[in-house]
Amino acid sequence: MPHASHYMTCEGREIHYTVWGAEHQETVVAWHGLARTCRDMDDIAEHLSQHYRVICPDTIGRGLSQWSPRPEREYCLDFYARLATSFVNQLGLDSFHWLGTSMGGAIGTVAAATTLRGRIRRLVLNDNGPQLADAAIQRIRGYAGNPLAFDRVSELEAYFRSVYQPYGWLSDAQWRRLAESSTRRLPDGRVTPHYDPAMVMQFTHHDNDYLRWREWDTLDIPVLCLRGESSDLLLRDTCDEMRKRGPRAVVIEIANCGHAPALNTPEQFGLVERFLRARAGVEVVSASQGL
Repeated sequence: MPHASHYMTCEGREIHYTVWGAEHQETVVAWHGLARTCRDMDDIAEHLSQHYRVICPDTIGRGLSQWSPRPEREYCLDFYARLATSFVNQLGLDSFHWLGTSMGGAIGTVAAATTLRGRIRRLVLNDNGPQLADAAIQRIRGYAGNPLAFDRVSELEAYFRSVYQPYGWLSDAQWRRLAESSTRRLPDGRVTPHYDPAMVMQFTHHDNDYLRWREWDTLDIPVLCLRGESSDLLLRDTCDEMRKRGPRAVVIEIANCGHAPALNTPEQFGLVERFLRARAGVEVVSASQGL
């Protein structure tokens, strides 16, 4: 199914987003990860658009959205949640589901506990939780804050295939789309990832921005967490706590990937779709036993 591209001004910043399945009323907001773009959601958005309207924004500083003129203040979860609230308000969304990969999941957690409490009906976290491993944050901060530049897009694609190998299986066509939708050309003609390197100010100006147990413990909605089985960002000990505290999440490990599952296989589609349609979290667990 085709998607449409749109722009909206939220909190004074232009936000780009795509819409899939516009004919449906029930809506899923699908939000990408830290150094990524809304196009990461293409595969699962296309699948879900058979039954849902799926709306996929680019966070400020990423993809086709505006870069922040105040990076030290605006590249943080609290501001992203304000953007998200303005975004869904302008779309007229009173009730919807949230699917977030990594940072996108953290935005959903913060918003569901604060500015969008009572409006997010179900929350899907793709390799994200209320506490992340410090070593992995430092790893991501290292490569994201100093993006490499290449003469050729094919060289940038090879780099993406290396750094995002933990995503698990992607087809050659999916790798090519990831590269082409994540590329910007520098003044000297070289190509580099399509985001503002200053977005790592989230880690230098906002201590413990991803430590969110306080918000987690207030949630009272169904939560599904998909954890890459070899993820170095979301640890099993954290998942154990997520099962016991707050909304008592259903946690399912995705084989053969780390941080973060690419949400591009029938098995992953099925887990998300069953959760969104289930009457209780136990249905998701029983339906996924064969995975």
